[in-house]
Amino acid sequence: MANRGNFGSKLGIVLATAGSAVGLGNVWRFPYMTGENGGAAFIILYFGCILLLGIPGMVSEFVIGRRAQSNAFRAYGKMGGRLWGLVGIVGILTSTIILGFYAVVAGWCLQYLLASVLGQLNGDAAYVQHYFTQFSSDPVRPALWAVAFIVLTHLVIVRGVQRGIERASKILMPLLLLLLVVIVVASCLLPGAIEGVRFLLLPDFSKVTHSVLLEALGQAFFSLSLGTACLCTYASYFSRDTNLLRSATQIALLDTVIAILAGLMIFPAAFSVGVNPDSGPSLIFITLPNVFQQAFAQLPVVGYVISILFYALLVFAALTSTISMHEIGTAFFHEELKLSRRQAAWILTAVCSIIAVFCSLSVGAVSGLQVFGLQLMDFCDLLTAQLMLPAGALLTSLLLGWFVSKQTVRDEFTNGGTVSQRLFGLWHFSVRFVVPVCIVLIFLHQLGVI
Repeated sequence: MANRGNFGSKLGIVLATAGSAVGLGNVWRFPYMTGENGGAAFIILYFGCILLLGIPGMVSEFVIGRRAQSNAFRAYGKMGGRLWGLVGIVGILTSTIILGFYAVVAGWCLQYLLASVLGQLNGDAAYVQHYFTQFSSDPVRPALWAVAFIVLTHLVIVRGVQRGIERASKILMPLLLLLLVVIVVASCLLPGAIEGVRFLLLPDFSKVTHSVLLEALGQAFFSLSLGTACLCTYASYFSRDTNLLRSATQIALLDTVIAILAGLMIFPAAFSVGVNPDSGPSLIFITLPNVFQQAFAQLPVVGYVISILFYALLVFAALTSTISMHEIGTAFFHEELKLSRRQAAWILTAVCSIIAVFCSLSVGAVSGLQVFGLQLMDFCDLLTAQLMLPAGALLTSLLLGWFVSKQTVRDEFTNGGTVSQRLFGLWHFSVRFVVPVCIVLIFLHQLGVI
């Protein structure tokens, strides 16, 4: 489609696609996973998994998206036949469900940003925990914040690829990095912060088990948005001279650097006030508000500013991810239903808002919103993370590794022979054998089989 639009620069490609990967998982999940699994030992394993699984998987989706120059459904269909188009549909459904419940957590970040500005998070640990419980179980406010976040994402998407996605990424990603660096510096200057730095950078291999290795594989897999059709959709806007392997490597490195910076932001402050570094999922909304308050008790104004910057950082990180997830469905409706981009975006905004409202209500306000005994929000998380994402990524690797001709894949990987072919054989072997085995292991681990 001639009027689809494209990214206008190589920087735009890297920042927009890295933005799709960089999200709350980097700032929230990666630090507590690191805390639970041996600090730097987990980071070493994670980085190895990025090389082993992440970059080959990213390039696979890039090959499909750029080759087809269309939405995920049509792209997979063009590469493998009509039946393979269902893989694209799975990716679109996955990203839509994720955007729905992800917006709930993003909405919490907006509430906490406002609360930080108004100074409402001051108090002891019990107060902060009560604040979160009271807010998350409210039937109205969390749902409104979630819908507001989806509408904010919508306003970026309707402006198109260059004027919307690329321009927003060029603003949000540098701001995110700047805020990270500012908070890292402030955190590392605290008394006793060096213990947190040591914890993050000195490996504890005694905690490394088969389970930790699989956790690192899973974190690499989810951090880079593999299996959501996001990378495929963004690659459809790449120019023909984009070096796919180089772009994937740059994006993976940027994603990893931000995750490590997030650890340097959180652990020094946590160790400074004696908070356990493996506080788990409650880290952001229950543990950290009190950590910042205690850490900067002698400089309350600094603590106030750091708290605001931290939750602004979370909002930016969430927004870069929700933009990419929204674009997947918008591109599908725009191209397959022949709608205007604005109309297509409104369809996805409406669907995701409905999912978000019900997920928000299931957290506490309406206890009966359950599926198979799980809160609706937890069920959506489990369905996408443990079933749909691994399935999409596995089928992508099988399609390129076994069903598309090697020459076709080589042509796209090497930009028609203009890019070096030296690493093609290694990458293709990884896609055929290594990536599927790793994904099956993650899949079995998530299901509790191993």
